[in-house]
Amino acid sequence: MFEPIKHNMETIAGVAIYPILSLLIFFLFFLGLGVWVYTYKSETIAAFSHMPLNENQNDQPLNPEK
Repeated sequence: MFEPIKHNMETIAGVAIYPILSLLIFFLFFLGLGVWVYTYKSETIAAFSHMPLNENQNDQPLNPEK
């Protein structure tokens, strides 16, 4: 099934760098996402977790610093 594609890819010079770049982009994205989540303020996460329970405050903006 992939024989025509495999043959075309083998004829391209330097094609081996694309899987490496794809893996690097994937790894860096999820590493950055993990760092972002780990450094997020716990007060903001607590405010987000209580949002579905605060039915009376739907029209007020979220301000966890108050």
